[in-house]
This record gives sequence, C-alpha cells and structure tokens, in this order.
Amino acid sequence: MPKRNGARMVAEAFQGYGVSHVFFVPQMLMETLVEMEGMGIQRLMVHGEKAAAYMADGYARASRRPGVCFAQHVGASNLAAGMRDAYLACSPVIAITGGTTPENRYRHAYQELEDFGQFDNTTKLNLHVDNVGRLPFLLRQAFREATTGSPGPVHLQMRGHHAEVLSGETDEAFIVEARYKEVPPFRPTADEADVAQAVKLLDAAERPIIVAGGGVAWSQAGADVVALAERLNIPVATSLNAKGAILDTHPLSVGVIGNYSRACANQAVFEADLVFFIGSHTGSQVTTRWKVPRPGTRIMHLDIDPREFGRNYVTEHSLLGDARTVLWQMLAVARNSTPRDRSTWLSRTQKLVADWQAHAAKQRDSDAVPMRPERACREISRVLPENAVVVSDTGHSGIWTGSMIDFTRRGQRLIRCAGTLGWGLPGALGVKCALPDTPVVCFAGDGGAYYHLAELETAARYGINAVIIINNNAALNQEIPHFNHAYHGQAPERGEQLWGFTERNFAEVGRSLGCVGMRVEKPSELGPALTRAFTANKPVVIDLVTDKMAFADRAWTGE
Repeated sequence: MPKRNGARMVAEAFQGYGVSHVFFVPQMLMETLVEMEGMGIQRLMVHGEKAAAYMADGYARASRRPGVCFAQHVGASNLAAGMRDAYLACSPVIAITGGTTPENRYRHAYQELEDFGQFDNTTKLNLHVDNVGRLPFLLRQAFREATTGSPGPVHLQMRGHHAEVLSGETDEAFIVEARYKEVPPFRPTADEADVAQAVKLLDAAERPIIVAGGGVAWSQAGADVVALAERLNIPVATSLNAKGAILDTHPLSVGVIGNYSRACANQAVFEADLVFFIGSHTGSQVTTRWKVPRPGTRIMHLDIDPREFGRNYVTEHSLLGDARTVLWQMLAVARNSTPRDRSTWLSRTQKLVADWQAHAAKQRDSDAVPMRPERACREISRVLPENAVVVSDTGHSGIWTGSMIDFTRRGQRLIRCAGTLGWGLPGALGVKCALPDTPVVCFAGDGGAYYHLAELETAARYGINAVIIINNNAALNQEIPHFNHAYHGQAPERGEQLWGFTERNFAEVGRSLGCVGMRVEKPSELGPALTRAFTANKPVVIDLVTDKMAFADRAWTGE
C-alpha cells in the first residue's frame, strides 16, 4: 500500500462523506484546503471562529449531514464556545483545531495554551490526533459518533498549532463508511409488544396529546406524526425544534409548547391525561421549567436515546427506536383498530387555539408605527414560500418566530438557536449553504445581529443569498422589564445605558458590506420587501424598525 499524506487524507475524507462546505479561520489545515481543489468542496473563510462553528451547525441542521469547522490552536477557545449551541441542539458538527506538542510544552511557546479540556463539555466526543497513523481510524470515529444515536458535535485536536501532524505519511488506507454520511445512520425498530402497548394506551386515553421534539426533525418523521395523530384523533404540540412537523393550519395542531410558546399549546398539554413525547429531551425549555405537563401527568416517551426516559418525568411507557420507524410500527397496529371518538377533546383544543388567535390578533393585526414584531411575523407568514426555512436567534426572536409565524405551506420549517445569542445570522448562512435553492429567512434582533455583523461580508463574498431580517429596536429590549424590576420600578433615564443602543440603519450597513439593503418602517412595506428579497440573487438585509417597548407575553403555566 503506497504511503499517503495526512493532509490529503483529510480532504478525501470530507469528499467521501459528502461534505460540501467547510468553515474556517486561517491558519489551519492549509495543505488540506489546497488539496480540496477540484473536489467540489466550497472553502469559506469567515471572520471569527464562533461564526465558523455556528455556520457549520446551521449547515448540519439543515442538511442532516455533519458540518465541518476548524481553526488554528490560538482560536480553539472561540471554536469551543461556538460548539455550545451545536451540543445543545444535538447537531453533528465536526470541529478540528491545532494543539500543543510535547517538545514545546511548559516552555512559553508562542500562543500556547492547553485548551483540549474546553471541548469536554461542548462535544459528545473529544479526541487527540497525535500520530498520522491513527488519523483514518479517528476520522471515521468522528463521523460515526457525530451521527449515531442522539447526534452531536465531535472535536479532533491535531498535534501542532496548525495541525503539523498531517504533514506525515501513513500506509493505512482510508475507507469511507457511507452509512455515517447523514443522520440517522440507523433506524432501529421498537419491541413489537411495546408498540402494541403504546397504541393501546393512546387509544384508551380520554385526552391524549403528542409533543413532537427535535428528534422528529432529525428523523424526518413529521408526516408520520401527523399520520398517527389523524388516525387516532390526537392533537399535536411541537417544540421549537420541531415547528413545521405539522402545519399551523391543521385542525390537530395546537402550536409550540414551552417557554417560547403559544398559550394554547401549553394549556392543551396541561389539560391532557396522557402526553406522548416523541424525540424530546423534556428539558426546561419545552416544558416551561417542568410545569407543563404538570407533575403527575401520565407520560409516554419515544426516543432513540434510552437515557432520556424518566429523566424529568416518571415515564409510564417507553419506546426505544428511531422516531419515523417506530411511528410506522404504531401506524401498522393502529390501522387494525377503530379510532376512538375524541370530538369533545378536539373541540376543547380547537377552542383553546381559537381563543389564543383572538388574543394575538390585537398585535398581529396592528398598524402601529413603530411596528409590532407580531405584525411583522404575520407579514412573513403571508409571503413565505413552500419549503422555506426560517432561522431564528434566541430570546425575543425565538418567541416571535415560534409563536407568531404561521407555517401554512408544505415543507416550511424553523431552525432556531438553541440558546446562544448571536447564532442566528451565521447559522442562517450555514443553512443557506446546505440548501442553496431554498428560501432562507433569518430573524434576529439587533442585539443578536451585532455579534457577527461582519459575516454579512462573508455572505456577499461567497454569494450566500439568505434574507436577513434585523428586528431593529435599538435595544436588548427583552431586558427592559428585568432592569426595571432591578430598579424596583423606578428606573432613571440613565438606566437605558444598560440595555439601549445607538440607533442605526442596518440596510446601510448591509449595503456597505456588499449586500442588498432595505429599510422597512411600516407593516405594509414588509411583504413587498420580502418578495423582492427572494428574487434579488444576492444576500439581503432588511432593517425592520420595531417598537422597543414591545414585549412578549409570559409563557402560560397555569399559575
């Protein structure tokens, strides 16, 4: 077997596993980047390591394929911080950094710091690559770990600040394990007796409800959730990660549950006598800090990771397997039974939805200037094309998009920040790289956009034609009530220094960085602006001027 250069092997591995984009800050894997010439892999040099991680994360969530990012040793801490969101979102990102060398340790080598441990808590697996002979094994292990079970990020630290270990040669062959190119690589079935019992429990319940979580999105099981719900006459709530699994106009849909939710969804889950979680961590976000469902509610749980069973609620019945496959099994059993009449329960959940719609209409239909964000979301809903992806930052952006945007057309879905403010803009660019022919709309506040505003230049340079809506209220306005509370309701004028920004026109900023810039000050202007943006064939920044005193309702908890 002829010897092969490690740098070339990494490039061939990325090509073999179907990686179409890599996101990086120099100097790292320089020889590998050169070896990628002609391989069909786009090499995106970005302005910061965190942004590289966020782009790889958005790419992974949109494509269900591992996203790849890398940085030299001195930038590894920034990359580790950027991996936090991928870890929280169970996203298969592979991060590669340089590392220390034995001959330089403890000698004050330039830029040297031992940062390997920083990746321990933001990855599923943290690996050293100290010898080029181990490279083919550890690369394969990285792709296996990233995609199997509950997916997640992996870190490879290459020996040498710039991965000098890859300059060596090895006679080990590199074999691509094609199964691990995307999530899920395996679709395990559940035990048949467990499936039969699950259908029996659902059928016997008077007020059952399904809560679809992020595992439904990774498994592409949305249509199967809807099919089971229709067969058994069961309403469906979703987490933010699964928004789009069922259209908001479907009569069984009650909306997004949790902290960033519609009150009707929380109310429906609170009133249910059996809650069927599918692919959900049952964490604080989706359960409104474990208040919805209320403790003591009967719980059934389907997940590919058995560690999630009983983590936060006593689970009456568990189903271990891939969401789509197990739902197929349940449908096969359900077809042999007569669906229970649940007209009373369905009438109740539909009334909850109608009541919430009536409550929300005051702001969603508002013509006020400065604009209400709820009205902006209504306008987005009206013009959003089929198969479009809405990418959301966290905080108010997550609340507005999750609760106020209606998905009414086939294939529409939400990809949202898992908790790190500033993720939205670079995350959306990664989504657009994965889905170049799909309309991608980012919704981020000005506070979040400021984190990585320089990546607008990256978008223009590479032709990443996402539509970036910046909710411009010149403030971190979600913090205003908290600071008012800290001031005991007597906040002085100088208190605005704690949450306010100087007013800026982001359309002008976008144009200065090579994007199309549009400024929207009235609700009636947003729909036409979006329509133009979808056909601009360039990245577009829409400066959306909104009311800084517009606050979201607190999540309903029954208290």
